[in-house]
Amino acid sequence: MTLYVLDNVLNMLASVEDLKSDLANIVEPDFGLLDQLLSLKVLTRPELADVRSERTVYRRNAAVLELLVTDDKCDKFLRALRRTGQQHVVNFVTQNGGQKQKVTSR
Repeated sequence: MTLYVLDNVLNMLASVEDLKSDLANIVEPDFGLLDQLLSLKVLTRPELADVRSERTVYRRNAAVLELLVTDDKCDKFLRALRRTGQQHVVNFVTQNGGQKQKVTSR
């Protein structure tokens, strides 16, 4: 029997960490995402205020991404992206930035 393992399988937190620079450019935070992150308890009210005080979309995204420090928060971030019509971003994260994953046998 052959066992197949994906070489580049990462947990979502590690994937988001690796893709932060790209994600800061493609996430749209201003049309419901921040409110979803608050309702899912990814962000606290003070954190939300800090994120909203950032002047550019890129900096708001970077601030949000810096607060994703657990797998649970990362999973909720992906849920919030889905709820705000950003499935393409979820796909980008879950597909490791569009990189092909190698399948090898042991």
